Amino acid sequence: MRCTAAASRWRRCTVSSCTSVTHNTACLLRHLDARLAAQGHDVIPLDVRTLPAEALLHADIGHPETVHAIERFRSADGVVIGIPAYQAAHSGQLKSLLELLPQYALEDKTVLPLATGGSTAHVLAIDYGLRPVLTSVAPAHITPGWFVQDKHIDA
Repeated sequence: MRCTAAASRWRRCTVSSCTSVTHNTACLLRHLDARLAAQGHDVIPLDVRTLPAEALLHADIGHPETVHAIERFRSADGVVIGIPAYQAAHSGQLKSLLELLPQYALEDKTVLPLATGGSTAHVLAIDYGLRPVLTSVAPAHITPGWFVQDKHIDA
């Protein structure tokens, strides 16, 4: 997800599935946002926790917040999805959001999955939990995921 100085401006959607703005995953994503912006990318952050739970649970694709979230995915050239690995999986909120996306919502997009967790026991959360769900919305490419242990994040 790098662009050269000669390349046009890229739009990146960074999706946080944290329950708190101060969670390590959120801090890691905000750090990444700043780095991407410094390289000339437009960054579109999306915090899943701010979406109405009722709209997600009832698959309300007409709810204004849901429409806006789906549009963020559509307008991005690339997507970064950050998850805190809970019990070796991602949150139900994120799964609900990804299930609302149209079948080819990530077509022509590259996706970078990131995960944070307390121990390396959660390192497979990306490959066994998140990657299959992402594959269902047809991204052009899913990069190898990055797992960062909580102790390595200075929140």
